[in-house]
Amino acid sequence: MSADPATTAATGPATVAKCLRLGAGFSQADRDWIVTQFATLDARLATFHADATELEVSVKNREARGQRITLECWIAGRQKIVTTSTEEDLRAALHDARDDLRRKLNDAKTRQEPRNNKHLRVTAPPGQATPDGKPADELAGAGKTTDER
Repeated sequence: MSADPATTAATGPATVAKCLRLGAGFSQADRDWIVTQFATLDARLATFHADATELEVSVKNREARGQRITLECWIAGRQKIVTTSTEEDLRAALHDARDDLRRKLNDAKTRQEPRNNKHLRVTAPPGQATPDGKPADELAGAGKTTDER
Protein backbone atom coordinates (compact mmCIF):
# COMPACT_ATOMS: atom_id res chain seq x y z
CA MET A 1 0.00 0.00 0.00
CA SER A 2 1.50 3.39 -0.97
CA ALA A 3 1.68 6.30 1.43
CA ASP A 4 -0.35 9.44 0.98
CA PRO A 5 1.86 11.98 -0.93
CA ALA A 6 0.61 14.86 1.21
CA THR A 7 1.76 13.04 4.35
CA THR A 8 5.18 12.02 3.02
CA ALA A 9 5.95 15.37 1.35
CA ALA A 10 7.34 16.89 4.54
CA THR A 11 9.34 13.90 5.78
CA GLY A 12 13.11 13.69 5.50
CA PRO A 13 15.53 16.61 5.40
CA ALA A 14 14.12 20.10 5.16
CA THR A 15 14.25 21.94 1.83
CA VAL A 16 12.81 25.24 0.73
CA ALA A 17 10.37 23.45 -1.60
CA LYS A 18 9.01 21.34 1.30
CA CYS A 19 8.88 24.03 3.97
CA LEU A 20 8.02 27.32 2.21
CA ARG A 21 4.68 29.07 2.75
CA LEU A 22 3.79 32.20 0.83
CA GLY A 23 2.48 35.04 2.94
CA ALA A 24 0.92 38.37 2.03
CA GLY A 25 1.94 39.86 -1.29
CA PHE A 26 2.80 36.59 -3.05
CA SER A 27 0.61 34.19 -5.02
CA GLN A 28 1.06 30.50 -5.83
CA ALA A 29 2.24 31.60 -9.29
CA ASP A 30 5.33 33.10 -7.58
CA ARG A 31 6.17 29.91 -5.65
CA ASP A 32 8.49 28.18 -8.13
CA TRP A 33 10.39 31.40 -8.80
CA ILE A 34 10.85 32.04 -5.07
CA VAL A 35 11.95 28.44 -4.42
CA THR A 36 14.59 28.94 -7.13
CA GLN A 37 15.77 32.19 -5.50
CA PHE A 38 16.07 30.44 -2.12
CA ALA A 39 17.70 27.23 -3.45
CA THR A 40 21.02 27.98 -1.73
CA LEU A 41 19.27 27.62 1.65
CA ASP A 42 18.67 23.91 0.99
CA ALA A 43 22.17 22.89 2.12
CA ARG A 44 21.76 24.73 5.44
CA LEU A 45 18.18 23.49 5.99
CA ALA A 46 19.07 19.86 5.20
CA THR A 47 20.48 19.43 8.72
CA PHE A 48 16.95 19.85 10.10
CA HIS A 49 13.92 17.59 9.71
CA ALA A 50 11.24 18.82 7.31
CA ASP A 51 8.43 18.06 9.78
CA ALA A 52 10.02 20.44 12.30
CA THR A 53 10.88 23.28 9.91
CA GLU A 54 8.74 26.07 8.41
CA LEU A 55 9.59 29.06 6.24
CA GLU A 56 7.29 31.93 5.36
CA VAL A 57 8.02 34.81 3.02
CA SER A 58 5.82 37.88 2.70
CA VAL A 59 6.06 41.31 1.14
CA LYS A 60 4.45 44.66 1.94
CA ASN A 61 4.03 47.29 -0.81
CA ARG A 62 5.32 44.95 -3.52
CA GLU A 63 7.18 46.65 -6.39
CA ALA A 64 6.74 50.09 -4.78
CA ARG A 65 9.05 52.42 -2.91
CA GLY A 66 9.30 51.21 0.64
CA GLN A 67 8.64 47.55 -0.18
CA ARG A 68 9.60 45.26 2.69
CA ILE A 69 10.35 41.54 2.42
CA THR A 70 10.04 39.45 5.58
CA LEU A 71 11.40 35.89 5.76
CA GLU A 72 10.55 33.92 8.89
CA CYS A 73 11.96 30.54 9.88
CA TRP A 74 10.64 28.24 12.61
CA ILE A 75 12.66 25.18 13.63
CA ALA A 76 11.45 23.01 16.49
CA GLY A 77 13.46 23.54 19.65
CA ARG A 78 14.95 26.85 18.48
CA GLN A 79 13.92 30.47 18.55
CA LYS A 80 12.10 31.90 15.53
CA ILE A 81 14.46 33.64 13.11
CA VAL A 82 13.18 36.70 11.23
CA THR A 83 15.03 38.51 8.45
CA THR A 84 13.88 41.53 6.48
CA SER A 85 14.99 43.55 3.49
CA THR A 86 13.95 46.92 2.14
CA GLU A 87 15.78 46.63 -1.20
CA GLU A 88 13.71 48.22 -3.99
CA ASP A 89 14.32 45.37 -6.49
CA LEU A 90 12.25 42.30 -5.55
CA ARG A 91 14.96 39.80 -6.56
CA ALA A 92 17.64 41.72 -4.63
CA ALA A 93 15.34 41.93 -1.59
CA LEU A 94 14.72 38.15 -1.65
CA HIS A 95 18.45 37.49 -1.95
CA ASP A 96 19.21 39.90 0.89
CA ALA A 97 16.68 38.21 3.22
CA ARG A 98 17.88 34.74 2.14
CA ASP A 99 21.55 35.53 2.81
CA ASP A 100 20.72 37.04 6.19
CA LEU A 101 18.73 33.92 7.13
CA ARG A 102 21.62 31.67 6.10
CA ARG A 103 24.00 33.72 8.33
CA LYS A 104 21.59 33.57 11.27
CA LEU A 105 21.11 29.81 10.85
CA ASN A 106 24.88 29.33 10.82
CA ASP A 107 25.26 31.48 13.94
CA ALA A 108 22.47 29.62 15.75
CA LYS A 109 24.00 26.25 14.87
CA THR A 110 27.43 27.36 16.10
CA ARG A 111 25.98 28.62 19.39
CA GLN A 112 24.05 25.42 20.00
CA GLU A 113 26.77 22.95 18.96
CA PRO A 114 30.16 24.13 20.24
CA ARG A 115 32.00 20.84 19.62
CA ASN A 116 34.11 22.39 16.87
CA ASN A 117 35.08 25.38 19.00
CA LYS A 118 37.76 24.38 21.51
CA HIS A 119 37.09 27.49 23.59
CA LEU A 120 33.52 26.43 24.30
CA ARG A 121 34.22 22.79 25.17
CA VAL A 122 33.94 21.65 28.75
CA THR A 123 37.14 19.87 29.77
CA ALA A 124 38.39 18.33 32.97
CA PRO A 125 40.93 20.38 34.93
CA PRO A 126 44.59 19.31 34.52
CA GLY A 127 45.47 16.22 36.52
CA GLN A 128 41.89 14.88 36.70
CA ALA A 129 40.82 11.86 34.70
CA THR A 130 38.45 12.19 31.76
CA PRO A 131 35.48 9.79 31.37
CA ASP A 132 37.71 7.39 29.37
CA GLY A 133 40.11 7.11 32.36
CA LYS A 134 43.03 8.92 30.74
CA PRO A 135 44.58 11.97 32.41
CA ALA A 136 43.15 15.25 31.07
CA ASP A 137 46.60 16.78 30.94
CA GLU A 138 48.97 14.42 29.16
CA LEU A 139 51.88 16.52 30.39
CA ALA A 140 50.83 16.25 34.04
CA GLY A 141 54.13 14.58 34.87
CA ALA A 142 56.28 16.82 32.71
CA GLY A 143 59.18 18.50 34.45
CA LYS A 144 59.46 15.83 37.13
CA THR A 145 62.27 13.34 37.33
CA THR A 146 61.59 9.65 37.08
CA ASP A 147 61.96 9.28 40.87
CA GLU A 148 59.31 11.96 41.53
CA ARG A 149 56.66 10.36 39.33
